[in-house]
Amino acid sequence: MADKKPKIRVIETRDGMRMPALGIGTWRMGERAGQKKDEIAAIRLAIDLGVTLIDTAEMYADAETVVGEAIKGRRDGLFIVSKVLPSNASRKGTIQAAERSLKKLGIECMDLYLLHWEGSYPLEETLEAFESLRAAGKIKHHGVSNFDTRAMADAEGLNAGKKIASNQVMYNLGRRGIERNLLPWCQKHKVAVMAYSPLDQGSLQSTGALASVARRHNVAPETIAIAWTMRDPWVASIPKASNPDHVRANVAAAGIELTPEDLAELDRGYPPPKRDVPLDIV
Repeated sequence: MADKKPKIRVIETRDGMRMPALGIGTWRMGERAGQKKDEIAAIRLAIDLGVTLIDTAEMYADAETVVGEAIKGRRDGLFIVSKVLPSNASRKGTIQAAERSLKKLGIECMDLYLLHWEGSYPLEETLEAFESLRAAGKIKHHGVSNFDTRAMADAEGLNAGKKIASNQVMYNLGRRGIERNLLPWCQKHKVAVMAYSPLDQGSLQSTGALASVARRHNVAPETIAIAWTMRDPWVASIPKASNPDHVRANVAAAGIELTPEDLAELDRGYPPPKRDVPLDIV
């Protein structure tokens, strides 16, 4: 029996970017040569199942090369995201980093290019480089990662700051701090939030609430956890998987509609913080 392809919602941001709400992450891929074949197969399986968003970064060992091999001959219709390291994010360094990433990925243009986290170079320099890359047709959209509310507000006042299309942050049932200030800010400004580590790097505790909701939907708890991150129309989820069964469980999240009963039960099992907390970063 062929795998069922769920319909994946699209997020349209303030600069016109149209990004799928579910993708596959690649952190820790490309670290071991013996796993490369399975990692390429996992990405290709995700594409076969309808996932078009693939997230990677120059920091992720040789993950960009893994992605490049996985998408060879299949570039059309994919949404490719990569990130520049803060240590490379000067005006000149950002452009050079983008060129290296494009070469490893084997493509001419990235759909979204992010600053991985705040660094010592002025953000204005990085944004100017992003604008140059856009003008040259090397990237379509730009954004940031691991930016808290203060950093987003500061960026908004810079040239090209209002063109930031996405902020990629850690978000899962066990780490809900962004719901207090950052997520509302992004919603208001029509900036997509990309939830990395939606399963808390595999350490998310499967409480009775998560197991109960999973039983109601007849899916794995991991599927529910990912679907929960996607419940907000401005949030995309990018779980990493290199096991075929895990890929299928992750993709199934796009077809889950959580009910008010489900959400209330998950809130009881994983209550949001009652005070402001620092942004979780890995």
